[in-house]
Amino acid sequence: MSVRVDWRQSVALTGTVIKYLAVAMLVPLGISLLYGEDTVVFLISIAIAIVVGLALEQVSDSHELGPREALLFVGLSWGAVAVIGAIPYVIAGYGTESALGEPVNALFESMSGFTTTGATATDEISFARHSHALLMWRQLTQWLGGMGIIVLMVAILPEAAVNGAQLIESEAPGPELQKLTPKIAETARLLWLFYLGFTVLYILILLGLHYTGYAPNMDAYNAVAHGFTTLPTGGFSPQAESIAYFSPAVQWAVIPFMLIAGMNFALFYLLLQDEYAAFLQDRELQAYLGANAGVAVILWGLLFTGSAPPLELGGITQGALENSLRQATFQVASLLNSTGYATSNFAEWGNTAQGVLLFAMFIGGSAGSTGGGVKIVRWLVVLKSIRRQLFTTAHPSAVRPVRLGGQVIDEDVINAIYGFTLLYLLTFGIATVFLLLDAGRVGLELTVFEAISASLATIGNIGPGFGFLGPFGTYELFPETSKLLMIFLMWIGRLEIIPVFVLFTGAFWNE
Repeated sequence: MSVRVDWRQSVALTGTVIKYLAVAMLVPLGISLLYGEDTVVFLISIAIAIVVGLALEQVSDSHELGPREALLFVGLSWGAVAVIGAIPYVIAGYGTESALGEPVNALFESMSGFTTTGATATDEISFARHSHALLMWRQLTQWLGGMGIIVLMVAILPEAAVNGAQLIESEAPGPELQKLTPKIAETARLLWLFYLGFTVLYILILLGLHYTGYAPNMDAYNAVAHGFTTLPTGGFSPQAESIAYFSPAVQWAVIPFMLIAGMNFALFYLLLQDEYAAFLQDRELQAYLGANAGVAVILWGLLFTGSAPPLELGGITQGALENSLRQATFQVASLLNSTGYATSNFAEWGNTAQGVLLFAMFIGGSAGSTGGGVKIVRWLVVLKSIRRQLFTTAHPSAVRPVRLGGQVIDEDVINAIYGFTLLYLLTFGIATVFLLLDAGRVGLELTVFEAISASLATIGNIGPGFGFLGPFGTYELFPETSKLLMIFLMWIGRLEIIPVFVLFTGAFWNE
């Protein structure tokens, strides 16, 4: 017999998440002490987070979650961390002209960080306007959200581990949860260890480039800051020029780690087990790397032949082999897996080149990665099921299951993938129309292409769009209603839409 949702358990566990967020704020607090900056912003923020967390924990003594309570907890916790995470922006911007001092802009920036979107509501990212501590907090939110706040909770909290499978399935990107070990808590810990290991390795490589003279401006602060946003496919940078601020050596070094971030982290467990053949034969990995290579070659051809004009930052000159190859490879890897870094202002490239990048934005990273978008595995299943439909139309009596990597895909999984993809595209389309209408209401000049890119960049957790929303642009000009919509898009995009939408149905709440 079905029972009503016990929301109190979900709220109480959300309080625990907020308490741990207060612990994370000790990092920017330490940065403020290191640089001799004002500590008030994070002292107040930590105090608020602790008080709110403790208060919510009192709602219920039980942390045992059923399937619906798990869904509610995941949705609530992601919304709550975005709200609490916005507090430092509001406090730091209070009484100043900073756009982040406005609550909606602060919430936009915070949600963009935790969901690893990388879109920004301010055009004033600089140490002249913001403290090292605040900008590091901005980076850290992406690292915390990359592998997943809930995955981290399952890894370290016994009470969360009890319902770990339900929680991670509600948060993890992709159609199915892939367990690496019999115990879900061990799987969560392994995923976070891979994530942490790659982050540390990446930071060490950036520091190595700095100390060998290949990256003079990649100091320790910048190395750590970008370590916090590359592996989670986040895209935030403390530099307004993004990765274009750094040398070509840094840009080449970033590319493989963006590609790694878009891979299924569960695959790296195969390497630990010396199963190299299984790793290389994974169909989604092959398709992911193939898509990156194929789209990059097309874009390189356009840039090399002069289809994109020379740019002020990271300019591309016709016939410049290394430059055009680096720019094409970098931008495809960045947008296909939803990182959002930039080495030049691709919003000023030719229409064909921009169209290629827009196509890449629709693809997405791998299931089980930190990347956003629809995901490679879903597109593979959709294409294979379409192929099957064509075959069975020609041969009605034939029985032909959909296979991927030698495994038969369950029909329920196929239906779920179709449902997700349709809902994703439908939400994207409705949001695009809303942005156009809302912009017209306030007199904001917004082209259809810009509206499409804004909707896709937020629901796909990509970040930059085209036009004035390019990699060096900002979402600040949008009216607050549009920003609230895009905050919602970032939220549902990170949680793969359905776990959020189900919260708004009567069937979820009724007995």
